[in-house]
Amino acid sequence: MRSKLLFIGIFSFLFLVGCKDEVLPKPKAQLRLEYPKGETSQVQTDDYSFQYNSLAKVKDLRQSSFTLDYPSLKGAIYLTYKPVQNNLKDLLSDAQKLSYEHVIKADNIVEQKFINEDARVFGMFYEVKGNAASQAQFYVTDSTSHFLTGSLYFYAKPNYDSIYPAAAYLQNDVRKILETLSWH
Repeated sequence: MRSKLLFIGIFSFLFLVGCKDEVLPKPKAQLRLEYPKGETSQVQTDDYSFQYNSLAKVKDLRQSSFTLDYPSLKGAIYLTYKPVQNNLKDLLSDAQKLSYEHVIKADNIVEQKFINEDARVFGMFYEVKGNAASQAQFYVTDSTSHFLTGSLYFYAKPNYDSIYPAAAYLQNDVRKILETLSWH
């Protein structure tokens, strides 16, 4: 009987002493990713030129179509040039259709017109939100001779929450391309 009382006493003591720690919730934290500003470089083809972030590597340059590869971000901007030869309506239709192929997986697609009358650059920038394969699409033209399309892709399965910081960073690079584009 005495050993039972001793056991209950020790157990009660340990129970009371061991349960005094207060459980505090951890504060919310968010991942902070900072990307370097990057220097600007110039791409010049026979048909157009623009400035781009020098963190990108120009790959597969062929007849004014190529890739700006961002190895540190595991992403790329694919650029395709086509001359306008009485087919502007078809080129516009194809570019718009390509942008809206992502609507199945996208939460939202935000259209932003782009107009630079001085450089005769007119087009549309599509910001794709959600788990779509591409996070941005665009096309620009001078309406008479030149037509350029671009797409932003990542080398990973799309998870919008995870790639959002890199997508926002590269979307700003796409805007820089549009703002500095000039036709030859």
